[in-house]
Amino acid sequence: MIGSATVTLTIAAFVMTVILILWRPKDMNEAIPATAGAILVLLSGSVSFADLLQITDTISDAAITIMATIVMAIVLESFGFFQWAAEGLMARAKGSGIRLFWYVNLLCFLMTLFFNNDGSIMITTPILLIVLEKLGLKNHQKIPYLLSGALIATASSAPIGVSNIVNLIALKIVGMDLYMHTLMMFIPSTLGLIVFLLLLFLCFYRILPKKLPINAIGPRNHPLNNVKLPSTLPAIKDRTKFMRNILLFVFMVRVSLFIASYYGIPVSIVAVLGSTVLLAWRWIYLKISPVDMVKKTPWHILVFAFGMYVIIFGLNNIGLTHMLVSTFKPLVSGDLLNGSLLMGALVTLLSTLVNNHPALMIGTLTLTGMELDPLTLKVTYLASVVGSDLGALLLPIGTLASLIWLHILKQHKVKISWKDYCKVTFITIPPALIFTLICLAFWVYWIF
Repeated sequence: MIGSATVTLTIAAFVMTVILILWRPKDMNEAIPATAGAILVLLSGSVSFADLLQITDTISDAAITIMATIVMAIVLESFGFFQWAAEGLMARAKGSGIRLFWYVNLLCFLMTLFFNNDGSIMITTPILLIVLEKLGLKNHQKIPYLLSGALIATASSAPIGVSNIVNLIALKIVGMDLYMHTLMMFIPSTLGLIVFLLLLFLCFYRILPKKLPINAIGPRNHPLNNVKLPSTLPAIKDRTKFMRNILLFVFMVRVSLFIASYYGIPVSIVAVLGSTVLLAWRWIYLKISPVDMVKKTPWHILVFAFGMYVIIFGLNNIGLTHMLVSTFKPLVSGDLLNGSLLMGALVTLLSTLVNNHPALMIGTLTLTGMELDPLTLKVTYLASVVGSDLGALLLPIGTLASLIWLHILKQHKVKISWKDYCKVTFITIPPALIFTLICLAFWVYWIF
């Protein structure tokens, strides 16, 4: 029997953790409040040590997969990928700000599919900062490219489950593999992304520079213009072929994840093998030992994910999901479209209030307690993912990727205010979200 003190401490731990993650005093690492909150939940008694074993089993495969993917992204930086991609974007834009907009968002979409949303933000934001500085654009002219790129990079984690750690964790909870997730989700969420991008283009069209003020050098003192490429990199004439080979290898690893999932092989095994091969490739080619990954890999993401799941597990144990089940089960059952719209809206609301990591976990645990038929469970779960990946972008605090993005911009003294952010997202996200949720319901109904 759980006492009132346990309930109070668990709720207090959750509220404290969310406030500190969103506030981040003195740039506090998000893993610190998550760990403190998890310890408080353990001390309160709402999560037992036996529960910790279950939590570890639930998140381990997803966490290892995401970390291996981030290692691949860090290796790309060692190969000079950022500078190479920046040069490619400038060349393909051909002096057109409109053309640059489409190429920027294509790059952000592909980087999320190749890696994951957090990794994509860490890769594409420095690339865009290099490009925009070298073009000599002013701060207000940078906003359409940086903001649309960040929004598309984050929302692009919806089509495939392996592009977001919280999606992977939730997949295991509902018992769905990557193959089934992609079959049911790729088409509707990609259509939703296209609609979202078109709406972003219409919002930004008036302020997009029609002709780019080419300035190949840019401010000499900007930190991104002083990136030193390894002296052992291939000659310029061979570098494009070299980068394509690297990206082709990463693509093959991504495809292998789906094959592994289809045959019941843990996807983390494939991801670790892929990152190991890439590290060995770098060691042979650049003579850089894999030891540097110990410092460069953001291990705090593992701690953050584990801590947040402990806190959500505590909320589940004190009856939060039971309350949500009793409220939403009558509304969700029996109608795929209604279930899709309701769960997408619920997780969107939760994500904008408390960040999408805890929001999707709460939504997923709620769904598993509703005893829905298998098809309705899958549709409502996927709708929750859409709310977590797309709907959560209404406010910059809705996703960890957005917080990382804001931190990178602040480091490089590029200012995008909440007003600049929200006046775009509040116009573009609601229609794109509703369109995606409707497409999801009809697509799943059609294929089954």
